[in-house]
Amino acid sequence: MHRDAPQRELIIDKVWSGEAAEAYEVAHIRVRRHGGGLELQVEAPWHRDPQPPATAGPTDRLWEFEVVEFFVAGTGSPPLRYTEVELSPFGHHLVLRFFGVRNAVDRALQLRYDAQLSEDRWTGTAVIPARYLPPEPWTANAFAIHGAGAQRRFLVAHPMKSDQPDFHLPQEFPPLDLA
Repeated sequence: MHRDAPQRELIIDKVWSGEAAEAYEVAHIRVRRHGGGLELQVEAPWHRDPQPPATAGPTDRLWEFEVVEFFVAGTGSPPLRYTEVELSPFGHHLVLRFFGVRNAVDRALQLRYDAQLSEDRWTGTAVIPARYLPPEPWTANAFAIHGAGAQRRFLVAHPMKSDQPDFHLPQEFPPLDLA
């Protein structure tokens, strides 16, 4: 992959309802083409939430832990096709493919993913194969979740219209321009 390939940065800096997130919570995902697929580079704060009780790799219900998520949707006719990629600071990941909202057709897909954890931040690089992606043109959004109970925080790059945290609104994602 060419490091100078066009990329898009999604800045996760808002609470799900649209208010500004705290400065210490802001996370970034850089997205660029990688062959026919995509490469994601995550840079995020580590909130010191417990890690999942599983070996690093595909992990079901990863959204219940500290995680950064990337959703990419096709813009074709309904039902919408979209892919959800969840990445944790500990090397766990979850890739789901949907055909229609919340209708998962593939779960826990394998992913090339490497995470590095430091004192108070973490980085991760994942490569999403082309076969996991919906047809282009794409729209996308990014999210971060951390905390527990009443302190649980749901953050977004682009807020969506809902009365509770709901990331499965692919019809509201903005275009993903990687030209």
